Amino acid sequence: MAGLSPREVREQIRTAKWTRPTSGLCLGYQQANMVIMPAKYAADFEAFCRANPGPCPLLAVVPAGETEIKKLAKGSDVRTDLPSYRVFKDGQFVEQVSDIKALWRDDLVSFFLGCSFGFERALQEGGIEVRNITEGKNVSMYTTNIQCTPVGPFNCPMVVSMRPIPVDKVETAIQVTGNIALAHGRPVHMGDPAAIGIRDIAQVDFGDAVTIRDGETPVFWACGVTSALAALSAKPDLVITHAPGCMLVTDVRDSEHVDDDEHAA
Repeated sequence: MAGLSPREVREQIRTAKWTRPTSGLCLGYQQANMVIMPAKYAADFEAFCRANPGPCPLLAVVPAGETEIKKLAKGSDVRTDLPSYRVFKDGQFVEQVSDIKALWRDDLVSFFLGCSFGFERALQEGGIEVRNITEGKNVSMYTTNIQCTPVGPFNCPMVVSMRPIPVDKVETAIQVTGNIALAHGRPVHMGDPAAIGIRDIAQVDFGDAVTIRDGETPVFWACGVTSALAALSAKPDLVITHAPGCMLVTDVRDSEHVDDDEHAA
């Protein structure tokens, strides 16, 4: 997949030639979390995202019934262009599928939110190894005791992603990610996992555990999987999310600003 453009990567995903997490693909381009739900919940969910911009930075809202994410990826299709989707009914997991064509309804609104994969290039350019890329794994993700601001029926704790950072490079990691707000910005916590409710750093809630070496400290960023927990907290009859780590690879550079005030893709 090295050297492929975002459009070419999406074509590989659409034809099931790439079915794995997207970390490390198209470095320098933003990737996006996705949540799809019935339109009757959309206004409250958008308000939840705007009240919690750290874990849920909105990149685009695709109106009910539309399938192209025009603002982020020309020619894209929300139903096919992520490697894996998770399907929930009445708040309960039902299945994981490679596309959602058979589930599509005209009342479904799609939300796309920034992803920490969008700052991986900045970490690498700052001389920091991204361990999940080096080890060929999904990023490590954990549910914390940090509570999001509730809105309407949506109420959940924050999920974080973790990357081991050498102690002498933590300040660099803070600086380079802090400039990329739409990829969650600066870390929310550094050091002791127990302080944010993580009992065992080796036991991830989502993704894969990675090696933490001597001289490194775990650094935690807000994570877009929070949006999936929020959506499920309201128990709509249908919610579709990306599988953790399986994002939409967008055409938007990580240095670009995406303004969603128009409420459209």
